[in-house]
Amino acid sequence: MRIENSFIPVDGVGESTERRLWAEGVTTWDAFDPAVDVRGVGSTTADRIESFIAEALTHLDDGDATYFDRAFPSGERWRLYENFRAETCFFDIETTGLDEHRDRVTTVSFHQDGETTTLVAGDDLTADRLREQFADASLLASFNGARFDVPFLETAFGIDVDTPHLDLMYPCKRVGLSGGLKPIETQLGIDRDRPDLSGRDAVRLWREYERGDDDALDTLVSYNREDTENLRTLADVVTETLHEDVFVGSAVEP
Repeated sequence: MRIENSFIPVDGVGESTERRLWAEGVTTWDAFDPAVDVRGVGSTTADRIESFIAEALTHLDDGDATYFDRAFPSGERWRLYENFRAETCFFDIETTGLDEHRDRVTTVSFHQDGETTTLVAGDDLTADRLREQFADASLLASFNGARFDVPFLETAFGIDVDTPHLDLMYPCKRVGLSGGLKPIETQLGIDRDRPDLSGRDAVRLWREYERGDDDALDTLVSYNREDTENLRTLADVVTETLHEDVFVGSAVEP
């Protein structure tokens, strides 16, 4: 599903009205005609839709994901993904614990446009490098990153992460996929090279690396990178499922 299929950012257009528009064949902005008789779309709402489309087209041409991040309800942020797929940065962090004020970020991996970069504490994991990585993205994607990864990075490195952010944990719940990232991957058949490793192992591996075991760091980096790269597969699957559930079914209703 693309941004251009959406009318829900318009004041006065809720989910039901949007579905009625789709069912009447108004499935894209180009197809909207204020003369079309759709229940719930009076002249005032039609004017608002036309104004929104005119403004939104300009922002879409400019690749302005921030505009749509603010315009869409938070639960509909997944609709930005198809338009900004190529500029989406998937990211995941590993830490020594769960307390952002006491514990340390050990590795951060970024996956964007087919390339994966991993920053390591004590080497190249710095505030400047993090800012560079986030600045290159139009959209961020994580799993539970809104509650964990982003606050942890902001506290640990004194940075502000204000790039539009799709936290995949929420659309996963919407399609009935609950639990952590690893159980969801298992449900979807997303494979891992080391399915036996967990977040607790990530802490152990860092401690072993601090004691001089370079192989432990290699394993940790591999684990972190796989977390990040699998997020892309997860995003593809979940947004396609939501596309079928939310848009396709409504668009073919009589």
